[in-house]
Amino acid sequence: MRASLIQIAVDPDESVDSRRRRAASLVREQADSELVILPELWPVGAFAYQRFEQEAESPSGPTYEAMAKAASDAGVWLHAGSVVEKAADGTLYNTALVISPTGELAASYRKIHRFGFDKGEAVMMGAGEELVTVPVPGGLTLGLATCYDLRFPELFRGLTDAGAQALVVPAGWPARRRDHWTLLARARAVENQAYVLACGTAGTHAGVEQAGHSIVVDPWGEVLAEAGPDEEVLTVDLDPAKVTRTREVFPALKDRRLGLPTPNPLH
Repeated sequence: MRASLIQIAVDPDESVDSRRRRAASLVREQADSELVILPELWPVGAFAYQRFEQEAESPSGPTYEAMAKAASDAGVWLHAGSVVEKAADGTLYNTALVISPTGELAASYRKIHRFGFDKGEAVMMGAGEELVTVPVPGGLTLGLATCYDLRFPELFRGLTDAGAQALVVPAGWPARRRDHWTLLARARAVENQAYVLACGTAGTHAGVEQAGHSIVVDPWGEVLAEAGPDEEVLTVDLDPAKVTRTREVFPALKDRRLGLPTPNPLH
């Protein structure tokens, strides 16, 4: 399976509508791939908190409409990154959309771990509660996560238990923590013996410089491709059989021991 990660640049001087059109054009250019991935909150910017309410949309809103048409035109599976979703009760979510080659919404994932501690996304958005996997033709099941989720290994273990063989992580990761980004992407690949496709943004979100450096890691932890800091399209070929081979040759997942009793305190 050929996958393309579109590390789109977010420029605060570019309108959301203009960036949607540009992203759609970039998706259409990836017609030789089977899977295309966009970053987190690329329409508005992951750190543009003051615009979240203004740019919020439904999962079937303008970003979905533009991306569904682009996916259909290119004939690709499209992980369209994420949007600020406004639910029927008014709650905002950071919601990832996966679109089929026919333009249908195949899956959505509300980000579980919200970044910001006591501000920003953490207080403005609701938390997702469901793990989401998506089987795609070609023999891979995708496990969905978003940005800050990368720091929580239990989420990825749950996705692995649910059958994920490729872990897709769109992000708006700050440049000042770029080393964490690549380290954690490789760690999640090694511990789950799965591909990790981590797609970040370039440019600047509300004054926060983005790391770029989208990365694809194989199930053994080898980096197959890594982007630089600027807008770039990263294209790699994935072999679903490599996941099976890695798990058979080095069956570490079989040695997991969960639910061990808590040791008794010394008296």
